[in-house]
Amino acid sequence: MGDFAQNGAIATLHDFGTRTTEELESELSVFSGYRPMELILPSLYSELEGDALGHIVEEISKTSYLGHIVIGLDRADRDQYENAYSFFSRLKTPFSLLWNDGPRLRAIQNELEDKGLAPTEPGKGRNVWYCIGFTNARGKADAVALHDCDVLTYDRRMLARLFYPMANPAFQFEFCKGYYPRVADGKMNGRVNRLLVSPLLMAMEQVLGPSDYISFMRSFRYPLAGEFSFRRSLIPELRIPSDWGLEVGILSEMQRNQASNRICQVDLAETYDHKHQSLSEDDRGAGLSRMSIDISKVLIRKLATKGHCFGSDTFRTIKATYFRLALDMVRFYQTDAEINGLSYDIDAEERAVELFAENIMRAGDDYIYTPMETPFIPSWARVTSAIPDIAYRLRQAVEADNLEQQGRIATRRTAA
Repeated sequence: MGDFAQNGAIATLHDFGTRTTEELESELSVFSGYRPMELILPSLYSELEGDALGHIVEEISKTSYLGHIVIGLDRADRDQYENAYSFFSRLKTPFSLLWNDGPRLRAIQNELEDKGLAPTEPGKGRNVWYCIGFTNARGKADAVALHDCDVLTYDRRMLARLFYPMANPAFQFEFCKGYYPRVADGKMNGRVNRLLVSPLLMAMEQVLGPSDYISFMRSFRYPLAGEFSFRRSLIPELRIPSDWGLEVGILSEMQRNQASNRICQVDLAETYDHKHQSLSEDDRGAGLSRMSIDISKVLIRKLATKGHCFGSDTFRTIKATYFRLALDMVRFYQTDAEINGLSYDIDAEERAVELFAENIMRAGDDYIYTPMETPFIPSWARVTSAIPDIAYRLRQAVEADNLEQQGRIATRRTAA
């Protein structure tokens, strides 16, 4: 059972275990008449071959309140796209599959590149950006939710609780962030959140002084969670990073654009586990090493827009403050693990802290030496202003890909 603590910055919606999944789903079915719901699933093709996505599809298929599902498919050739379409055909809800590497969407990407409006690098950020653009182009959803496709402990209750704050017409929330404990296989996970984000925000507050932005970010129990829901009306003005800073970047946009009483976080699950990234100590361009740099840069840039000045001395002070706080938190987590009977590797945790401290300085150097770097993908409002029919053409491209694949499946069935 969750606690009932509220921090005062945003609403925290707990799970006291007093309502069944079926009760939530029954209400969501009623709410769908007022606020139609669509789910976004950003997926790599490789995730179709993993242990999580098949079960996720099975769980989603048990629901009846969704109006549509939008799936973004990355790193797939034609044969893989066709296989993915068959894979997702098990869904009982109508769906659209965005073949991001297909010729139609590549043509749109190339046109956007020519105008300087395209996502600059492949990855989850680009995938999500095209998915929300397509969802907005469809124009049918009011409540939209997004979650990852590698959740090993997925349960449809998670989806119901994620949608509920957006779907209930008596609620006035515009954005909802999921949270959950990161404990699996007898140990604590979520190293980047525990050992980087939390102590870094504390260090920035100590060095830079009180900040509404830092207080807002610290109010989230799991800011790096990949699960969130929002009203479709937010999409046109939403600017998101194309790198590993996606989740922190979206929270930053919410702090900038929305009143805090329109934002909440919701307890999604008692347990949560997904695909883990390696620490990548020898490669700053991969794994948790790159993630820590990208996240640090998002926080630095956001604070710079709030009027804070950064130089080498500032970053050294933040790094030193972070390092001491993070090492203290290692001891906190050690005792927390012990009282709960979990294993805890102090050496591995402190190695992560040392790497993250180095990467805070690297993020600072990147900020100083590349001040003109554009961290966000342009908003869909800007893209539409430059290319007025882009939403229609995006929708037409996706629907043409899907109709073409449906025709192939029908032809094969007839031949059989």
